[in-house]
Amino acid sequence: MVFNSLVFLLFFGVVLLVHMSSLSWRAKKLNLLIASYLFYGAWNPPFVSLIVISTLVDWFATRRMSRTESAHVRKLLLLTSMIANLGLLGFFKYSGFLLDSFVAGLHLVGIEFRAAAPDIILPVGISFYTFQTMSYTIDVYRGRAKPWHSFLDFALYVTFFPQLVAGPIVRSEHFLPQCVESRRATGAQLGWGFTLLLVGLFHKVAIADALLGPVADKVYQAGLHPGFYEAWSGTFAFAGQIFCDFFGYSTCAIGVAMCVGFWLPENFRWPYGAIGFSDFWRRWHISLSSWLRDYLYISLGGNRNGPRRTQINLMTTMLLGGLWHGAAWTFVVWGGLHGAYLIAERWVKRWTEPHAWARTLPVLVLGALFTYFLVCITWVFFRAHEFDTAFSMLGTMLGLHSVPGAGILAQGEMLSVLVITALMLAAHWKLRNSSLEDVASRLSWPTRAIVLAFLILLTLTSAGDDRAFIYFQF
Repeated sequence: MVFNSLVFLLFFGVVLLVHMSSLSWRAKKLNLLIASYLFYGAWNPPFVSLIVISTLVDWFATRRMSRTESAHVRKLLLLTSMIANLGLLGFFKYSGFLLDSFVAGLHLVGIEFRAAAPDIILPVGISFYTFQTMSYTIDVYRGRAKPWHSFLDFALYVTFFPQLVAGPIVRSEHFLPQCVESRRATGAQLGWGFTLLLVGLFHKVAIADALLGPVADKVYQAGLHPGFYEAWSGTFAFAGQIFCDFFGYSTCAIGVAMCVGFWLPENFRWPYGAIGFSDFWRRWHISLSSWLRDYLYISLGGNRNGPRRTQINLMTTMLLGGLWHGAAWTFVVWGGLHGAYLIAERWVKRWTEPHAWARTLPVLVLGALFTYFLVCITWVFFRAHEFDTAFSMLGTMLGLHSVPGAGILAQGEMLSVLVITALMLAAHWKLRNSSLEDVASRLSWPTRAIVLAFLILLTLTSAGDDRAFIYFQF
């Protein structure tokens, strides 16, 4: 069940009607919990059991933590939680990757070995809800949070359907207090929630699926050799596609949650207007980048042990962040490039920060464009399914080898990607210090109505492929 489907709209309509009724708050929370299990079970019902296991393990582990003063027992309980959660994640997501890497390693030393491919289906959203429930257990272990008193509330926190399969990754300190008192959206909140749902669907359906996705798919087909302009067009298309797709999902999730009275954190803040890579990661997939910072980077020592150790911690965090995104070495390289960018940025800042010219508008604009250019280089490894395609694309894009145009894309397709990219970069730069609420508040009611009608029309008439959200595979 996906947001861009009639089935979801019918499902959500029923859930919302029950939630707006005169039932008790406990009954309404139970309605949301059952709806969340149904929402997730629509993909593959048996995998609901995995969420139940994670929920039960972390619930009982944290309850036991609160009743013991033994540091050894507390560590053992934390380890139990991590083994259970990361064990499930590792088995379903990384078994095939580890086996393929093992076989490839044997081939490198001249040992021929063929292994039966494991027939394992990746549960949708397992990376997201695993990190979410682990953050709760770690916070209780560190003393930053106390075990929650209601199992119903905690189960709803782990499974809340708007953000269950692709985030935002919500912290317990933000969600669980919202479960204490009855929550029902006001008329204004309901209107803004549906507006966010529409904005998200527009980005997903009209831009990502209809305009940009097909171009990226054509260029990144294995075995093809696109020309210079085609390679850049395909990469720009994917850069726009993945933003519009993931921003679209996050915006839908925030809007749907608001319709039932819950607040979810912002997950994107105009990332292609970023100046530098630390700024980029404060704007892109904010809930994941902050999770990696708080639970991995700081746990490794952060920047407390000197420059060299800081660089190691940054690279380790980004490599593991890349692996979180997908069970393939291309994702590891993607994360490694971002780690290298973050390390290099620290050296550049030491040189530029004392100079006033570094803060002038032309330099800042050039910095944002250069950041986008380097981010697009990393997207090549994120999009390509194998290194041969990635290196071939990079070689063409960087002019390292001359490849004549293969006729993969029509001139109109390349022009449309260029126009969309230019508009997107201009919008991100213009709005880099604003939110959607700020933008809407500056519009008159007639203007808002015209814009919404325009978005509805474009969303309903867009003839794109029926695609799942990209981050469902992570």
